[in-house]
Order: sequence, then C-alpha cells, then structure tokens
Amino acid sequence: MLTITQPFRYRVDVNTPANGADASPQQLGAGVVKRATRLADGRELVYYDDPDTTLGPERALDARTLDLRPETAAMRLDALTGDWITVAAARQNRVMLPSADLDPLAPQSPSNPSEIPARYDVAVFENRSPAFGPALAQAAGGAPAALDPPRGLEDLVTLGLGRTRTSVGRCEVVCFSPEHEGSFGTQTVTRARTVIEAWADRTAALSALPGIEQVFPFENRGEAIGVTLAHPHGQIYAYPYVTPRTTRLLASIDALGADLFARILAFEQASERVVLRGEHWSAFVPFAARWPLEVHLLPHRHVPDFSALRDEERDELAPLYLRLLRGVDALYDTPTPYIAAWHQAPVRVGRDAVRLRLELTSPRRGSDRLKFLAGSEAAMGAWTAEIPPEAAAGRLRAALADVPPVEGIAR
Repeated sequence: MLTITQPFRYRVDVNTPANGADASPQQLGAGVVKRATRLADGRELVYYDDPDTTLGPERALDARTLDLRPETAAMRLDALTGDWITVAAARQNRVMLPSADLDPLAPQSPSNPSEIPARYDVAVFENRSPAFGPALAQAAGGAPAALDPPRGLEDLVTLGLGRTRTSVGRCEVVCFSPEHEGSFGTQTVTRARTVIEAWADRTAALSALPGIEQVFPFENRGEAIGVTLAHPHGQIYAYPYVTPRTTRLLASIDALGADLFARILAFEQASERVVLRGEHWSAFVPFAARWPLEVHLLPHRHVPDFSALRDEERDELAPLYLRLLRGVDALYDTPTPYIAAWHQAPVRVGRDAVRLRLELTSPRRGSDRLKFLAGSEAAMGAWTAEIPPEAAAGRLRAALADVPPVEGIAR
C-alpha cells in the first residue's frame, strides 16, 4: 500500500545521483552498462551503453533552466465500468512532429535544448508531461504530489460516484537510438539486445516503486497510430492499478485455469497461424484476432515479465523480434503503423499465471486503407474481423520469406 503522510520535496533514489553527477556504472547482462543521472528539473535519466559502444564514460550536465514539473494528474472513477480515467491537462501541449533540428529526443546541441544532454546509445528518462506521477514530490519549490493516493487494490476496485485519486506512478520515454528517424525494427541486433536489457532493468526498478501495480513497455509507430515524434522510441507506463485488460485476463484465468497460456501456446503452435518459431519464442496470428494485422509473441516457458527472462531468451528475442517487425514492414511498400504492446504480469497478483507476451496490432487493412473503430466496436466492444486470421498469417509468412536474415550477435 502506498502511504504518504505529508507533502515533501524531491526524493533522490539511493542509486540515482543529482543532476550532472554520474552514478557508479552498473554492469548488466549482454555487456550492457547502465549509468544513472538526473535532468535539470530532477527527473531521472538512465543511459544504457551498448557492449561495443564508442562512447566514453562521461555524460554532459543538463544545464537548462526548466519550468517546474506539472502537478501530478488526477484519476476519476467511471462507476459504469470500474475503470479509472486519468485527467492530465499538461499533456495537451506536447510537441507535435518537430523537425530534426528541434527533436526533443536527440542529444542536446547548441541550437537544440533537447531532453537528453549527452550522446547516447539507449536512454530512458521520465516524461516531462506524464499521465501518471510523479508519485512523490518535486524539486525545490515544486507542487506537492500524491496528496490523495490510492489506498491499495481493494480501494481501487471499490465502485462509487465521484471517486478520485491522485495518478501516482511513472511514465518513461525509451529512446532506441540518437538518430532522428526509425523504429525498433530499424535497429541492429546489438542495439535491440541493449533495449531488451533496458526494458528488464526498468521493469524491475518501476515494480519496486511504492504504489505501482503493473508495468507496461510499448512502442507506438506511425502517424496513423497518433505518434507525435518520428524519433525511434517507445514508452513505459507504471500504473497504480491493474489495467482493465489484465483484469479481464485474470477473470479468464480464474475460469479456465492457471495453465491457460501454456494451453494457448500449444493450441497455436499446432495451427497454420504460426509465422515464426525459435527455440524460446513463438509468434502467431491469434485464433480470434481483432485487427487486420495482429501478431502475438510468447516465450515457451512461463515468464511473468522482462526481468525474469534468462540470458538465452533475451539473446534469441533480439533477432527474432527484429525479423518479425521487418516482416510486418515487408507487407507493403511503405512502413506499417502499429502498436507493439508488451503485456506483463501485475506486480502483486497473477504472477504464476499471467505470461509476458507481445501483442502487435495494426489498423492497416490494405496498402491505402485503415480499419477505423466505428459504432459497434468503439461503442459496444463488439468486433468484426474482415481478414481471417489464417489468411493474415499466410500473408505475413510470405512477407517474412522475403526478409533477409537478421545478422549480428545479441551479446
């Protein structure tokens, strides 16, 4: 349970130094090196260096003068569904498709006071306009945060009119590359492996924060999805509740058994919907796919989240996931918009049954056509799929056959 008895000012985590100071580097898996620091307004910034990095150990100081961080957003309970809706007005003024010379995710330059003060391989930092957090207080002079935090899961599932809570939690940006354009799929195997190590490290760190119930890494790709930055990046949300999608999953597990994912994997592996299969992972178009393009990627053993993956599973995931994404792009002459959603088990419930998995979905149903959610799907949640999953899997397998092998080493 998260308990805050008084508004207090910015708390420095034990292993995270003040602005400009480099923490002692930490050696992670696959030869990745982690270096933690702080931005000018106190937000956490973590560098993850490739094993073959050309970067030196020093990182530049963030010398910007920044406004105080916005007050932590509030959540309102929808009594009809039990869903918590975050109201985060500060997100209304986010940067929209800036040019390369004003890219806020590029390394800082004399003409571009971006979010990251130094050259990097992979960088993760707290979002300046988050939907969740900061759970604790701000830098000196900032607004107090989390004055009315959730009081545990029982508090959050209690229905009622007019219920509100502070949106404690964390929203982080994960920069896959210092380059202005690209996506996860355009990275090298070594870089992909570094990002996987960062996802695992951040999952463990965020899961340990007070009040966090679920951690969700994801990548939005393409303007059709609503992406506002062309820079290759993803995000991580750390929620103060178990998300509605996972709550429904837990109910299915209660009804069908804790081995549900093992049975699903065996069912799909025996079908014509498999598109890629390795020693540790299988990718398939699910039996009841909703979207014109939908692919799930599951580990062969039960793993609740990234932090629980073994080195060999992380090593195989890097080239296999890159091949899958490049196959998705090979379907058409132009890059395909998608949401790559990495579902993980909640922090405190369902960890023996909810399996880590990727659910990649795209509204693209043709070279120049998108699926829009209209009346039945958007209003009632009653879906109609126009493309049979078996046909979608066949098309993706054919596209993957034309993708050159993904070369390189994962460590």
